[in-house]
Amino acid sequence: MTDIPLPDPAVRVAGAQEIAPDLLVIPNHRAGLVPNIGVVGGTKAVLVVETGIGVANAEQVLAFAAEVAKGRRLYLTTTHFHPEHAGGAQVFAGEATYLVNRAQADDLRTKGPGYLEMFRGFGGAIARRLDGVHVPTPDVVYDDGYDLELGGRTVRLRPTGRGHTKGDQVIEVPDAGVLFTGDLAETGQFAIFPWFPPHDTDVSGVRWLAVMDRLAATGPRVVVPGHGDIGGREILTTVRDYLRELRDETWLRRASAMPGPEILTEVRALLLERHPTWTGREWIAPGITCLCTEQPT
Repeated sequence: MTDIPLPDPAVRVAGAQEIAPDLLVIPNHRAGLVPNIGVVGGTKAVLVVETGIGVANAEQVLAFAAEVAKGRRLYLTTTHFHPEHAGGAQVFAGEATYLVNRAQADDLRTKGPGYLEMFRGFGGAIARRLDGVHVPTPDVVYDDGYDLELGGRTVRLRPTGRGHTKGDQVIEVPDAGVLFTGDLAETGQFAIFPWFPPHDTDVSGVRWLAVMDRLAATGPRVVVPGHGDIGGREILTTVRDYLRELRDETWLRRASAMPGPEILTEVRALLLERHPTWTGREWIAPGITCLCTEQPT
């Protein structure tokens, strides 16, 4: 862990932005361990996308969504199981119907407790945020996708297959051209590779790249990344291009029988030179190490 106290991952609902009619995003303002959170409305119901980390954040999000809903039914979904995205879902129990894809439900059950303990190990404000948090139990679990009718607006919940996690899903709002990606895409930072062998090796650079190819081909008008600034399709192509760059530079050196430590040193230095303003430098090395274990599909 780190000896440097990490900032408090506080959700700021006062900064919500309407990016389409009856579709708001609570932006993360580039704060660490704070996701972009969506509130998507129809005439009959409202869907919340992500909870923030911990009870207090989720209570703020729920109160905000209830005010927006004004009596409309509430739903909740999360893009994947990591605690800053789903670590407040228990607050919504009895207030909203919680829907997730089956692979994410499996991740919550099998890996959720371990990730909560890992995040508590960061100490300080993060550990305090996780006081009393437990792994949530979804109300509805689906396999191949779920079309959620909100009243005059259908939202598509779509599992993507293995990428950042085994259970990633994206949320599409077709009438507004909006796509919520979770941590499949970020802006202004290196892709997050949760490569923690032997405990978690589900992240796949190869499959993640294939997911980004498919998502970029859909051509959304607005992309809401897991973390960072909202933008357009270029968010998807930038992540896709970075993952391709990471793969190609790593595999080029692996093919020449370069030792692993040298691959890591050379590729990391090259990527830092090419992307000097990006944050999340700590994720370069896990990405290289992950791809060193993978083969073309």
